[in-house]
Amino acid sequence: MMANIHTVRYDTLLSPKMMILGLHTMLCVTTLILATSSAVLAGDDQVEWSAGCVRRCGDVEIPYPFGLTHNCSLHANFLLRCDNSSGQPIPLTSNNLTVTHISTEQSEISILFDVARDCYNEPVGEAGTLVKSKKSATLTLPNIMFTMSPKNMFTVIGCESYSYFTSFVNNQNESIFLTTMCRSLYDVRSGVCNGLGCAQTPIVETRFQNMTVEAHNSYINNSTRDFNNCTYAFVVQQDQFNLSSDYITNFPHQKVPLTLDWALTHDTCLQAQQHHQPLCPCGGNAIRQDLADGSGYYCLCKPGFQGNPYLPHGCQDINECDNPSLNNCSETRYCVNKQGNYTCSCPTWFKGDGRKGGSGCKDQSPVIKAVIGLAVGFITLLISGTWMYLAFKKRKLIKLKEKFFQQNGGLILQQQLSQQKDSNKMAQIFTEQELRKATHNYDESTIIGKGGFGVVYKGILGDNGIVAIKKSKIVDQKQIEEFINEVVILSQINHRNVVKLLGCCLETEVPLLVYEYVPNGNLFEHIHDEDKAYNLVWETRLGIAAETAGALSYLHSAASTPIIHRDVKSSNILVNNSMTAKVSDFGASRLIPLGQTRLATTVQGTLGYLDPEYLVTNKLTEKSDVYSFGVVLVELLTGQKALSRKMVEENINLAMHFLSSLTEGRLYEILYTHIMKEENGEQIKQVAELAKRCVSVKGEDRPTMKEVAMELEGIRKTQKHPWVNNTGLNSEETESLLRETSQTNKDYYSTSISNTSISNDAITLDFSGR
Repeated sequence: MMANIHTVRYDTLLSPKMMILGLHTMLCVTTLILATSSAVLAGDDQVEWSAGCVRRCGDVEIPYPFGLTHNCSLHANFLLRCDNSSGQPIPLTSNNLTVTHISTEQSEISILFDVARDCYNEPVGEAGTLVKSKKSATLTLPNIMFTMSPKNMFTVIGCESYSYFTSFVNNQNESIFLTTMCRSLYDVRSGVCNGLGCAQTPIVETRFQNMTVEAHNSYINNSTRDFNNCTYAFVVQQDQFNLSSDYITNFPHQKVPLTLDWALTHDTCLQAQQHHQPLCPCGGNAIRQDLADGSGYYCLCKPGFQGNPYLPHGCQDINECDNPSLNNCSETRYCVNKQGNYTCSCPTWFKGDGRKGGSGCKDQSPVIKAVIGLAVGFITLLISGTWMYLAFKKRKLIKLKEKFFQQNGGLILQQQLSQQKDSNKMAQIFTEQELRKATHNYDESTIIGKGGFGVVYKGILGDNGIVAIKKSKIVDQKQIEEFINEVVILSQINHRNVVKLLGCCLETEVPLLVYEYVPNGNLFEHIHDEDKAYNLVWETRLGIAAETAGALSYLHSAASTPIIHRDVKSSNILVNNSMTAKVSDFGASRLIPLGQTRLATTVQGTLGYLDPEYLVTNKLTEKSDVYSFGVVLVELLTGQKALSRKMVEENINLAMHFLSSLTEGRLYEILYTHIMKEENGEQIKQVAELAKRCVSVKGEDRPTMKEVAMELEGIRKTQKHPWVNNTGLNSEETESLLRETSQTNKDYYSTSISNTSISNDAITLDFSGR
């Protein structure tokens, strides 16, 4: 019996299948030994430069280029501090931000960020007055190598609540405004952040260095105070937050996780090399990935490698043979690992051998001929299949363009254009291919402007005509007929101070609009750029104001269907080489049906220019454009921005500052220095008085756009007088005129938002300076 057992084992050992398995085992062991030796050598190299470095603080690993001491980090900007004051070691950045995780593979660092809140506590005292506690959240990034990750979401929780997110980029502020509504706890659903008790929006701009989050609540409806007395606002990593209906009653977190992207700058690399730090910019088996704006870069391990790409030997080969899911070798082929890759090989004794188990590894002539025949057949099949696929793809693309054309109202537009009698005023329908060719396939070098509604490209058409092509971000299928009607009407507007709409393209998911090209930038640049502002003399400023007012007056009263622009601001007023004004960007405009004077719409516009009465009532009127134009007049007079960082901190805007200065008789103190001359003093006072009436809080106190245009044109044509000539007004009358602004206006500005419940779920106010 024992002999039989030994015989069976001997025969099995000599079988071809067992020989393959034995060789496979030997090769795996050898590969493992080599990989282990390589890892040991790499480890020795890493220890050599980082001997004595502590790589952990509490539960957080601190990988290079970060470190807890100067000699263990690449640069001072990557230096962290391990704080033990609370009894639990916590890694902190240079400005005391708590670090919870660092990833070298994705170049990310997770921190904890404060939650802003606005709460009404229980009544106290005999009067039962509510006690209000308020806290905002401010984040200043440690240095220029850290930016906000697009994985984060701006979030607000509460009933009858709203919140501001403000960031500052290159001394310009960007803002997002969110609002929520709910009448009872039953309105709020866990996991759903749709405006009922919770609102969210992604943060598009990530290249800022600091930000502020503010929470506000209205509580006009006392019924919500029983279950919700706080508003919470914060920025959180999207996959780290899930709404619970219990958060309306009590949000338990003081801080939330937030993710930052980090990168190396070129100066950082050079300084690190001088201090003999590990290989810079990237280690072995790693590649350098430059940031889109060229401000820096980060490192990645090459395909087939994993580890820390910032160390000399941090990227180690992945042994695909150890994991069957990483290789596709068959049972009769053994896996051989290589640097960054692997191969599937056949045992040498099976070549030319037809024994069982050697299938797929034979090296015989019939097999070679069969393989060649199969290869020829496969190539033929591949060519014919590719041709069929391309033909199918082209047909599918044509059908998709036809679908978008019909979906975007192309048939309706063609029908309406065919009814136009004057062919010279007809809007042209462009093909997608024409516009792609005009913009070199929408190359970034052709971008001339970006904003909340889309991107504007400079294009050259086949007839060498230069145009501006606007590619919108948002499409609303419910407003296709209104969009078509707007295209037809705007294409018929032939005013020298309105950017001409030449046509559109409807073959894309979002329609493209084609305008005339205005080459000299916008008014915002000419006012706020120091060199350009100095050359923008008073006569030119007054001329631009009069031309803009004339264009808006035409839209309000002379167009076949009245048009409210809804986003009048200095960056939407273009100027050509002769400094002629061109009103542009009708992405937010609304048509006013004949017989109506106001429209109920979602609040939309730009902070600083937004009509406070429209913000409170949601009722859009022609006077809303008058207010916005009044702010532009104040910009031309003072050279100041409609909203600056200092004004945000003081809870005012330029219009409020201007009215306050008039009330206190300080008009000449806030005027732009280079426009004040003896001969134009009377004109400046007249324009200031007109601007004051335009930015009145109540719409009924503002003049119409037609009256504004006529008055500005009259000021242009008046004969210049010396500053001391009051044209009949004595000094007491002039000073009294400058002090007419009432205290009621100031109170209305400061309380119009906090005492109003805004009905829509979430309002994003475009603050991108388009």
